[in-house]
Amino acid sequence: MVCSNCGSEVAAGSPTCARCGAPQPAGVAPGAQAHGYQQQNPAPGGGWGPAPTYGGGGQAPQASGFNFDISRWQRAEQITGAASLLLIISLFLPWFTASVSSTIAGHTISDSASASGTTAHGYLWLVFFIALAVLAVLVLQAGFSQFPINLPFGVPALLIGLTGVNLLLVLVAFLIKPGTGGVDTTGLSVSIGWGFGAFVGLICAIAAFVPLVLPSTRPQGR
Repeated sequence: MVCSNCGSEVAAGSPTCARCGAPQPAGVAPGAQAHGYQQQNPAPGGGWGPAPTYGGGGQAPQASGFNFDISRWQRAEQITGAASLLLIISLFLPWFTASVSSTIAGHTISDSASASGTTAHGYLWLVFFIALAVLAVLVLQAGFSQFPINLPFGVPALLIGLTGVNLLLVLVAFLIKPGTGGVDTTGLSVSIGWGFGAFVGLICAIAAFVPLVLPSTRPQGR
């Protein structure tokens, strides 16, 4: 007689399996399998693989493959993901505007131009790649029930570190303009101002970082 749960040999008439303790249905012929059950194949070395799960009993094991589930994100992580995506976009928007005017023979000639964040400050490409890393971490977190990479610290600490570095870089880029205003000896006047991309980038960098650290600043018990 074969155990209907683990496939081990069970003495005829025995109410339970000596190996797994599962109760045995009555009237199962030797070597036969109960309806809806499948015998395990022997594993190398004479052992048996893990007992199967069935529709009427047991709980099916969770799939170990990638299965994106946004419910694995907390509200703070959702905000961080959206803000990081917008931060990437903002790097290619006008961060700085330049107005140039010159007076020649009593006539004033003026022109204006703009530069994106990555054009004005090349190190903002680092912000681009860090923001991509933040999105990658969030995708892995939502795709696996357990984070697939062993970290010496938790995923929240990793996200706080990445978004914190981005906030620092964006703040420096926002405060340091690529040029100075003034009038030179030839009568050429250059004025540098901020474009809307700089404000969008700064707001997104703050929005990506702050929600992650707020829980740690709240008093315990509230």
